Amino acid sequence: MKQELQTLLKQALTVLVDKGVLESVPEAVRLDHSKDKTQGDFASNIAMVLSKQAQCTPRVLAEQIKANFPDTSAVDKIEIAGPGFINFFMSQGSNASVVNRIIEQGADYGLSNVGEGQRVLLEFVSANPTGPLHVGHGRGAAYGASVANLLRAIGFAVDNEYYVNDAGRQMDILATSVYLRYVETDKFPDNGYQGDYIFDIAKKIRGVEKKDIFAGVCQDEKEGGDKEKHIDGLIANCKSQLGGDYKKIFDLAINDILSGIKTDLAEFGVEYQQWFCEQSLVDSGLSEKTVKKLQDSGQIYEKAGALWFKTTDFGDDLDRVVVRDNGMHTYFSSDIAYHLEKFERGYDKIINIWGADHHGYIARVKASIKALNHNPDKLEILLVQFAHLYRDGVKIPMSTRSGSFVTLKELCEEVGNDAARFFYILRKSEQSMDFDLNLAKSKSNENPVFYVQYAHARICSVMDKAQDSGQADLALLNDKYEQTLIKQLSRYADTIKNAALNYEPHVVAYYLRDLASDFHSYYNNCDFLIEDKNLQASRLQLIKATKQVLANGLGLLGVSAPDKM
Repeated sequence: MKQELQTLLKQALTVLVDKGVLESVPEAVRLDHSKDKTQGDFASNIAMVLSKQAQCTPRVLAEQIKANFPDTSAVDKIEIAGPGFINFFMSQGSNASVVNRIIEQGADYGLSNVGEGQRVLLEFVSANPTGPLHVGHGRGAAYGASVANLLRAIGFAVDNEYYVNDAGRQMDILATSVYLRYVETDKFPDNGYQGDYIFDIAKKIRGVEKKDIFAGVCQDEKEGGDKEKHIDGLIANCKSQLGGDYKKIFDLAINDILSGIKTDLAEFGVEYQQWFCEQSLVDSGLSEKTVKKLQDSGQIYEKAGALWFKTTDFGDDLDRVVVRDNGMHTYFSSDIAYHLEKFERGYDKIINIWGADHHGYIARVKASIKALNHNPDKLEILLVQFAHLYRDGVKIPMSTRSGSFVTLKELCEEVGNDAARFFYILRKSEQSMDFDLNLAKSKSNENPVFYVQYAHARICSVMDKAQDSGQADLALLNDKYEQTLIKQLSRYADTIKNAALNYEPHVVAYYLRDLASDFHSYYNNCDFLIEDKNLQASRLQLIKATKQVLANGLGLLGVSAPDKM
């Protein structure tokens, strides 16, 4: 309906070009769903956009567009509002036609080819494999998976990728923490990983000699020393004393945790096409080659024995170390190599979803892309704020290092996948969110996912009770509740497209909540199983279309559409 209206609007503009009022017709003509019912079904600001070209006021141009608009049964009337907005009031027949279109297209309704032929690499979650995924990671997982589904819905070919940080100091801290739990020492470093899962991994170690790795190590912070030097000394002793056994413990720890991460994500309905390991950058030599490439282009300088990348030349506030004075490559060095590898795979768009605490990291990554002669605008970085968990109105504290956190698996076991997925994307990703466990488990209208799913189940119940029916005639659907529901259904395809292009799955959640509200109002004010069989058939057709849209929208968010509740 919107596309048809845009075509008619362009025809009116073409007439004005022929009359010499306008020079040309723009390729894109903006047309939006009206938010206020008194302003019609659609509104366009095209008169304000073209008034300068027409050398007249927007309102005068709007009147000329209205006068030259083609005759059509799809539009009841056109009104000019404010400084020159053109409001279109669609006919009942054109509005109702969406019902049949939804039923004909079924699960494909709302899909489009906007992104056809474009490949997208979407990296999200990518939590360090130093512990199980917790509720904070869950928000990034739900958001990333929903963005991927939306982009695919409008035609993009999307590959989901998880970047596994399986190299570097944090992994050594993990391996050393596991070994210390294995030897059952009374001493444990302040900077070690202290969760119960470390004990569980340690129990799986076999045939490794138990040694004292504290000899010659400086005191820990609680003893008045330096916790960073303390843990580094333990790591060095662990490596030197264990020899080949250290690698066994290192691999055991990472593989055990990574296996759990993969399982938790799969059970959460999040799938990845690729798992990219940081260690592969080291093994292939790409990390070293990338630094060498930057050195050869004059982007690297040496200071105090370390190698620094001149990111300030590209807008960063400070230059960044890529190789420390001990010869070890930094995380940033690996990230530069990783992004170079991403760009060389030939994707049309690369999207990273990061935690909001990585905001300061954006400038340096963009700088590295530009320094390596790639277009930094090809990379989009979306930020996700942390999720705060509440039970009985009390905030639950979380810390991965101390082992005090609620895992994603525990959350889903308590509230279910559907509630977790829906609640996580209810707010804009860059806004912090409070996850109310009590609300997520409640079976009430205040619980948004229950409210939406209940609408779907209610329709299924009505359809199951329906028996003989007459011939559907959508012209009979002239009740105000029916008209409101039909207009809401007509907004779905546009909502999906805009949500996908703006990476805003929360818009779909809001839409579904509004659609459910319109249906519940209809349900509470009108009967569906009635003596007038033709009207019954028409109403059943309308709620069948509503059921389909609810299922389609929930599916894009990774949420089920139950037949019974």
